[in-house]
Amino acid sequence: MPLYLTDDQVMLRDTARGFMADEGAIATQLRHWRAINCKDGFGHGLWRKFAEMGFTGILIDEADGGLGLGHVEAGIVLEEIGRNLTPSPFLMTAVAFVEAVKGTAHAARWFPGILAGETVAALAVDEGAKHRPDDIAMRADRSGNGFVLSGAKQFVVQGASADVILVAAQAEEGLTLFAVEREAKGLEIEGVRMVDSSIGARLAFDRVEVDADAVVGEVGGGAIMLDRALAAGRTGAAAELVGLGSAAMEMTVDYLKQRRQFGRAIGEFQALQFRAAHLYSELEIARSAVLKAQQLLDEGAEAAPAMIAAAKAKAGRASALAVREGIQMHGGIGMTDEHDIGLYMKRDRLLNELFGDPNFHADQLARMRGY
Repeated sequence: MPLYLTDDQVMLRDTARGFMADEGAIATQLRHWRAINCKDGFGHGLWRKFAEMGFTGILIDEADGGLGLGHVEAGIVLEEIGRNLTPSPFLMTAVAFVEAVKGTAHAARWFPGILAGETVAALAVDEGAKHRPDDIAMRADRSGNGFVLSGAKQFVVQGASADVILVAAQAEEGLTLFAVEREAKGLEIEGVRMVDSSIGARLAFDRVEVDADAVVGEVGGGAIMLDRALAAGRTGAAAELVGLGSAAMEMTVDYLKQRRQFGRAIGEFQALQFRAAHLYSELEIARSAVLKAQQLLDEGAEAAPAMIAAAKAKAGRASALAVREGIQMHGGIGMTDEHDIGLYMKRDRLLNELFGDPNFHADQLARMRGY
C-alpha cells in the first residue's frame, strides 16, 4: 500500500484541520481550561462537537452506528489534535477503549454514549513509574457472582472524569479486563494535574466489588483485548506526536524567517538552515513510519506490532527533537509561558511516556527481532 493518503482521507484531513484550528485552538481550549483550573482539563462541549463531526465513531463499526473506518483515519484526526494541542478524550475513549471492547457485550453498553460525545472512558494499566504492561500485579479474586478488585493504578489519563475505566487485573485464570464505573464503591480517585496541564489520576481499589458482567470478554482472556487497546493507543499517540512536532517545526521556521539579527533574518544563516532541514527530514520519516503502522494495523498484518513499536519510538524522538530545537531557536521567549512553543514541549513529554517511551519500544522491537 502506498505511503500517502487517498482522496477521501485528504478530505477528512482538511476537515479535521479546519475544525481543530478553529474549535480546538490553544487559546480557547488548552489555555482556557488551564486558567480556570478545570477539574477535567478539557471541554465537554468540544467533545460533543467531536461527535457531531463524526470523529468519535471513526473506529466504531457501521453496524454499531459508527463510520467503520480505520486507524489511518483516526490518526488523521489525532495529528490535527497534536498540531493544536487540543485537549480531548479522543485518544483514550474513541481509539483505545473502543478497540478494546469492540465485539464484546460492553460495546452495546458504551458505544452510544461515545458516539454522542457524552461518555468518557479511561484505561488503567500502569502501576509503576514506567509503562510495563507485562508487570500487572493488581488482583481480581472471585467473590460470589463477581470479583473483588484490589490494588492501585497510576498515570490514568482522564481517569478523574471518566464514566467508565477499563482496568487490567490478574484473576486466577490469568489477565482479565474489567469495565469499572466511576461510582464503584471502594474506588478512590485522586485527580493529578500533569506536566502538560491535562488531568490524570491515581486509582486505589480497596476491595472494589464488581459483577461478572463487568468482565470484558472472557475471564483470563484479557491479554488479547489489552494488546488491541495498546496497539491502537500507541499508534494513535504516535500520530499525535507527529502533528505536535510538525506544528512546533512550522512555528520555529516562521520565527527564523521573521527574527532579524546583524541586519538579516536569522533563517539566512546556514547553520540554522541545516538544523531545520534535519528536523524536517526526521519528521517526514516519522510520519511515514506512523502511516505504515496504521495501514498494517488496519490490515491485521503480522508485521503490525513491530511497525507500531518502530513508529512510536521514531515519532517520539522526532517530536522531542522538534520541541527542543523550537525552544533553542526561539531563544529566551521560548522559555516564557506566554509563548506557545513551551506548551508543545510539555505535551511532548507526556505523549512520549504514554503507552511506552522510545527506549521501551526500541527494546520491544529488538526482542521481536531476536536481538
